[in-house]
Amino acid sequence: MIFCYNKAHVGDCLMIITADDGGQPLDVDSRGDVTRLTGKNSGEVVGWNVFHISKHVPDLTGNGQIELSDKQLKAVNDLLKQSGFSEQLAADTSPKLVVGFVKSCKKHPDSDHLSITQTEVDNGDVLQIVCGAPNIKAGLKVVVAKPGAMLPDGTIIWPGVLRGVESFGMICSARELGLPDAPQKKGILELPYDAAVGEPFVPAI
Repeated sequence: MIFCYNKAHVGDCLMIITADDGGQPLDVDSRGDVTRLTGKNSGEVVGWNVFHISKHVPDLTGNGQIELSDKQLKAVNDLLKQSGFSEQLAADTSPKLVVGFVKSCKKHPDSDHLSITQTEVDNGDVLQIVCGAPNIKAGLKVVVAKPGAMLPDGTIIWPGVLRGVESFGMICSARELGLPDAPQKKGILELPYDAAVGEPFVPAI
């Protein structure tokens, strides 16, 4: 679940993204200051907009993706209930940008530039990630954007299929991470080998 707030450019609206809409048409259900967005095809709730949010959560700040405190989340859930919605939101506080270790890397069978990796992330989990970087190889420590991550440019990472192969995240370049003086040439960011797998990656900007 992703919470976004940017009063200067979007207005006093808390945007909550709960799932990938996949480009499908959306059903819009507005009740007072709360709007629920549901996929017409999937029937799944993909997001919420809470307008005039500072009236309901006066201490909200941020410029892009934000984290809500327990008190702020309770205020949002109270508002949903008061507006007649039955859903309650639960924050996912697990890190979405983490240090990963590329355990294996092989060429994609239907592409001359894509590779299929098995990349270990936190808690020993291994994600299959399709990567197009020319410097990807087994044995690297890298930055992994797990499903549900939002990059600095607003891109949200969801599971997908690339040339018929499932991919569950993205291995990031310095430019995608918004790092200063990032090289413009293609290539993932290679971390020192002693970087701890599963540790949150916090860009030093």
